[in-house]
Amino acid sequence: MPADDRTVTQPSAENATPRVSTWGVVKIAMLCCSYIAVSSGLIRFNKYLMSEKRFPFSMALTSIHMTVSFCLCLIFYLLRPSAFPGMANTRGKRALVLRWFVPIGAMFAIALFTSNQAYLYCSVTFLQFMKEGNVIITFLLSCAVGLQALNRVRAAVVLWIITGSTMAVSGEIHFVLIGFVFQLVSQLAECSRAVMGEFVLSGGGLKLDPLSYTMFVAPTCLVVLMIGTAITWDPRIPAALHAWQWYILPNAVLAFVLNVLVAATIKEVSAVGFILTGVCKDIFLVLFSWAFFAEKVTVQQLFGFAVTLAGVFLWSYLKVAPESGVTRFAERLLGMPAMQPQPTENTPLVKEKV
Repeated sequence: MPADDRTVTQPSAENATPRVSTWGVVKIAMLCCSYIAVSSGLIRFNKYLMSEKRFPFSMALTSIHMTVSFCLCLIFYLLRPSAFPGMANTRGKRALVLRWFVPIGAMFAIALFTSNQAYLYCSVTFLQFMKEGNVIITFLLSCAVGLQALNRVRAAVVLWIITGSTMAVSGEIHFVLIGFVFQLVSQLAECSRAVMGEFVLSGGGLKLDPLSYTMFVAPTCLVVLMIGTAITWDPRIPAALHAWQWYILPNAVLAFVLNVLVAATIKEVSAVGFILTGVCKDIFLVLFSWAFFAEKVTVQQLFGFAVTLAGVFLWSYLKVAPESGVTRFAERLLGMPAMQPQPTENTPLVKEKV
C-alpha cells in the first residue's frame, strides 16, 4: 500500500511559534505592575509639588529630575559597568547614537515639561481621560513612519476611541483650555518618544538595555531642559528649592526609577504594549483620585471613559488575535476582502486531488 502523501510533518524549530515561559509572563506582569505603581505615585507626587504654594516651576523640576537621573546612572555605571551591556554596542556608532538620542531627548523634555505644567490647570482624573488617546496617537505615528498599516477595522476602532475620549474630555466641569493644550502637546511628544525608543531599544543597530538607554537619554534631555529653565527662570526658584528640598530629592529619585522602568517596559512589551499598560495605570489613577482625593467625575466622563476603554481593549484584542472570529467578523462587516492564510514550508506546492 503506498504511503499517504498527506502525512503531517512537525513544524521546524525555525517556524515554530516561540513559547513564553511562566517565569517570563510573571516577570512581564511584575514589570508592568511596578511601572503602574511608580508612575501613579510620581503623578500624585508631582501634582502635590506643582502647587502655587510649593514648587510651581515645571521646567526647573524636570531639570532636577534629569540631573539626578544622569548622576545616578553615572554612579551606578562606575560601580557596576556590567549592568550596562548595551554600552558596548555603541562603540564606533556615536554618530548613530547622537542621531537618535537628540530627538528622543528633545521629545522627552517637551513631554515632561508640558505634562507637569498641565497639573497647574487640570485635575489628575481629567488628564488621565485625555491620555486614553495615546494608543491612537502612537498607532498613527507608527503608520506615518511605515511601522503599521491602517485598514477599515483599525480606522473604525480609532474613531470609536476618539469618540469616547471626546465625551470624557468635554464632560469636564472645570475645563481650562491652556491645561488641555499643555497635555495634548505632552501626549504627542510622549508617543513620539515611545515609537523612537522602541526602535532604539530593540533594533536600529543599537539594541540598548534600559540603563544604557537612560544613560544616553538623560543628558540630551537635560540640555534641552536647562535651556528652557534659563529662558523661564523665576527668582523665586532658589528659595522654593531650599524650602522643599526634602520633598524634591525623593521625587527626583522616584523619577529616575520611573525612567528605567519605562525603558524596560518598552523593551519587553513594545511601544503599543507600553501605552496599553498606561491605560491600566489611568484606570487605577482615576479610581484612586476619585476615592481618596475627592476629584469630581461626571456621569458623562465615566460613560466616555468606559466607551474609550472598551475601544482600547478591542484594539488590543485585534492586535493579539488577528485570526480570531471577532476580527474576521469585523472585517466582513466593514467589507474588507477575506485574508488568505499565509503559506509555510509545510504547505504543499500542488493541491491534492480528491
